[in-house]
Amino acid sequence: MLELYQAEGCPHSTNVRETLTDLGVSYVIHNPRRPGGEGGDVLNEQTYEAMTALSDEDSIPFLVDTDREKTIAESDEIVAHLEDHYG
Repeated sequence: MLELYQAEGCPHSTNVRETLTDLGVSYVIHNPRRPGGEGGDVLNEQTYEAMTALSDEDSIPFLVDTDREKTIAESDEIVAHLEDHYG
């Protein structure tokens, strides 16, 4: 399963979502906070806490690939991972 922690309006999150759509991959989306770098307004405290517990940082987009037991925090790295494993 793929879980994407992201923010609407964030161009990096948009790039990852578009890649997932282009590849036809199903995923779960979480919106922990608004865009704006670290410290954007938290929208969902529980989701935000789950994200920071997994990543040890406040960075979006953030991908969790449970099938491969991998977490990735940079959009370019996320896209490369998706293309390598799901393309």
